[in-house]
Amino acid sequence: MKKCLALALNFFCAMAFADDNVVNVYVWSQELSPQIVAQFQKDTGIKVNYSTFDSNEVLYAKMKASKEGEYDVVEPSSYYITRMARENRIEKLDKSKLSNYGNLNPAFTHPDYDPKGEYSIPWVWGLTGIFVNRQYYPDDKIAKWADLWSPKYRDSVLLLDDPREVFNIGLLTLGDNPNTSNLTQLQDAYTNLVALLPNVRLYNSSSVPSILIDEDATIGMAWNADAYKASLQNPNIEFIYPKDRFVIWVDAFVIPSNAPHRENAYKFLNYVMQAKIAAWQVQETYYPTANLAAIAELPPALAKNKIIFPDAAILKQAYFQTDIDDSALDAVSRYWQLLKLQS
Repeated sequence: MKKCLALALNFFCAMAFADDNVVNVYVWSQELSPQIVAQFQKDTGIKVNYSTFDSNEVLYAKMKASKEGEYDVVEPSSYYITRMARENRIEKLDKSKLSNYGNLNPAFTHPDYDPKGEYSIPWVWGLTGIFVNRQYYPDDKIAKWADLWSPKYRDSVLLLDDPREVFNIGLLTLGDNPNTSNLTQLQDAYTNLVALLPNVRLYNSSSVPSILIDEDATIGMAWNADAYKASLQNPNIEFIYPKDRFVIWVDAFVIPSNAPHRENAYKFLNYVMQAKIAAWQVQETYYPTANLAAIAELPPALAKNKIIFPDAAILKQAYFQTDIDDSALDAVSRYWQLLKLQS
């Protein structure tokens, strides 16, 4: 009996250890290379349960529904970090467990959405601009978001499947701040976007490079990294920084307050902050990294590419995306549904 009991205890301890030797990671699609995940598992012996989402709204809904703790590391965009911190859904980081934190670019460690750098590890960032396929529009002088409203682009425009991103351009073309919580301005932006609908061919955020390469849309909005990836296979793709301004987004890793495998979360975060790992990520996905040490690890042609890493003069024209209040967020969500219903 004692022998059976000992065997049973050993079995359950082994099962508990196996359950603990995991990290549950929930990130934006295309922003964490599966090869890096595989290498982390090989180097640490920690299993990664890896899943992806296509919008902050999906992530936020999952976080709200996860009462018992389902995820150890998640990757919200900047403005949702503010919201999650305010609602105590994410924890303050213990930086004593993050020996590679010093590799980060100081420009990203005290951002508006996390002023003290207490909650987030910036991972990738980028700009939302205009792509155009010059095979179809060789001589068009496309310089502003407002140009997408031209009748000549009927049924040709790609919009990102992301409410804040789309409302950003609705606001910018009216001269308004994309981070506004003014309900009248949001209503005006909605009316403005309704006028764009005849030109909208599709909404998509997860397969943008393929859409551009296959020419399923010939003009529209895209993240700079996606446009660059598409241009490698379709040289007709051009990326434009709009003169009526644009938005910088930052996607960062955070640890949920109810993370079930907190120590493994820290091990994962510290691992991906290695310069060589962050540089690997850039070369796999072409998203700009917030890891300054990684830049030195990149091939010079990539490190100096103005689409991937725009210069300071370009960055001066950008807004960093920040949180908006609950009433504004509700309005954007409501108008977004109405917009999609009319498409």
